[in-house]
Amino acid sequence: MQRDEELIRTDIAGYLKKYQGKELLRFVAVGSVDDGKSTLIGRLLHDTHMVYDDQLEAVRRASSLPSGDLDFSLFTDGLVAEREQGITIDVAYRYFATERRKFIIADTPGHVQYTRNMVTGASTANVAIILVDARLGVLQQSRRHATIAALLGIPHLLVAVNKMDLVGYDQGVYDRICEDFLQSSEKLGFKDVTFVPISALKGTNVVGNSELTSWYDGPSVLGYLETVPIANDINLTHFRLPVQTVIRPNLDYRGFAGQVTSGVVKKGDEIIALPSGKRSRVRSIDTYDGPLEEAFAPQSVCIRLEDEIDISRGDVLAHPDTMPRIGRSFEAHLVWMHDRPLDTRKTYVIKHGTSSIRVQVDQVHAKMDMDSLDEVDASSLSLNEIGRVRVTAHRALFYDAYKENRGTGAFVLIDSLNNNTVAAGMITADDTQQGLDDAMRELRAGSGLDFHTQVSPRERFEKLGQKGATLWLSGLPGSGRWALAYALERRLFDLGRAATVIDPTGEDLRSMISAAKACTDAGLLTLCAFPSYQRTDREAIRARIGDARIFEVYVNTDEALCRERRPDADFSGFEVPEKPELTIALDHVNLDEAVDTVLAALESRGQFSLS
Repeated sequence: MQRDEELIRTDIAGYLKKYQGKELLRFVAVGSVDDGKSTLIGRLLHDTHMVYDDQLEAVRRASSLPSGDLDFSLFTDGLVAEREQGITIDVAYRYFATERRKFIIADTPGHVQYTRNMVTGASTANVAIILVDARLGVLQQSRRHATIAALLGIPHLLVAVNKMDLVGYDQGVYDRICEDFLQSSEKLGFKDVTFVPISALKGTNVVGNSELTSWYDGPSVLGYLETVPIANDINLTHFRLPVQTVIRPNLDYRGFAGQVTSGVVKKGDEIIALPSGKRSRVRSIDTYDGPLEEAFAPQSVCIRLEDEIDISRGDVLAHPDTMPRIGRSFEAHLVWMHDRPLDTRKTYVIKHGTSSIRVQVDQVHAKMDMDSLDEVDASSLSLNEIGRVRVTAHRALFYDAYKENRGTGAFVLIDSLNNNTVAAGMITADDTQQGLDDAMRELRAGSGLDFHTQVSPRERFEKLGQKGATLWLSGLPGSGRWALAYALERRLFDLGRAATVIDPTGEDLRSMISAAKACTDAGLLTLCAFPSYQRTDREAIRARIGDARIFEVYVNTDEALCRERRPDADFSGFEVPEKPELTIALDHVNLDEAVDTVLAALESRGQFSLS
């Protein structure tokens, strides 16, 4: 580190040149609580001399180990809560380099309740390091971490059997753990699984091999990280470039800029632009440092085409013979990352590549039991849960299976009400491709879905602070039900509630029911006092609007008073409601008291809470 500091002071250009050409490896460290993830990373940084003097001094002051040794975990556990509890909560990223490679480390939590943090840190990793406590062996948490790492498509797995110093560097203990772990990881699909016995605290087999494990002839942790082959991890077969922006500095230049997420593109290659389906050839591949003859993942480039094609942000450039899948519906694994559960009745915005499209999660097929790792039935997903779902977009997406192509197989879901990222997803292989012609027809038609509302009841509640309901006021002519309806509307409006009285002028019962349902569907408190003298009338109202959304108020004013108020009205045929939600006699209470009573009943019913 001192050599680098000297180089930074004397020759910054030389320092940058020294590191910019090195291959970059991203790895994530995962494990159960107290398995030593943060200690291992701290030891790596310390023993490769990638810790600045002031950082070293700060850790030395903060260390409180009985032996007086450095607490290497403090190099990554930077949050106060982490230090107080002795656990990793947030994802900590650290950077270091050796003569062979550059590294980005993600130190992730081991707790189940921080699964979303682990997923965030592991989503771009080439290697997962899973730590196993030699004293405890392979725990269920270790299998959980391996399963999640495989789900995220991490190709290489390094199992570091830690705390070997506490079992006397016993080879038998190490061999049993290796055998046990291999049995549970056979079906996970890693390209390779490597084991190494270590003591992160003592530095055994972390940076160099130790004589304490003379029976072990494999690499150290750093030796593995420096030599594990990752060049073939990138998909160089299927060219994909999601267009991020169109560069038009003058009339003679029009380029499409973005990052090559997979594959290789060469000058002169035939290109298809999606979703237009138009074809052209690559005229030039431009970069800040000058033109290239070819580009490959993960380079950021600007491509110019020989033909004028209408291309904008969110479109995808690909080779015609290796096109992505095309479809509106697909299966995916979803990691839920928000306190508010998944709502299958609302729509979200999917961020896929450089495009943003409204989608809905049609169905949750199952979720993963984080203890048994089996799939169990589920209808929704809560914070840190992982499920298998069906997603439908409002127009076609151009995607690949996540295991084939991380760049076009991954997505995030965003809540459009508050712009929070609520989930991360990995698309699985699906045979329900739509076809380019069908996708184009839908785009030209302006919609790919059957027409229905894109706003769920939960979204309406979050916006309005209330559930939609119909307050249907029944009673004799002259009972005062219309007066009560309009008084309720005024009070609800003054309280900031969205309420309306349906005007009965020129309408019949059927049209009033339809109007009440429409307003209730929109989340309004709908007030109606239209005559509904027969029980069959009121049964029709409940059947149409929904029993749970009807609040019937029987205005039971004395009949003699009603006849006095309305001497010309027809009082025959009125059937008293059998089970109204509320009964009010306006000859015993005044209008304000009646309004108070109705509002209290609505509050008690949970009309203004989501439960």
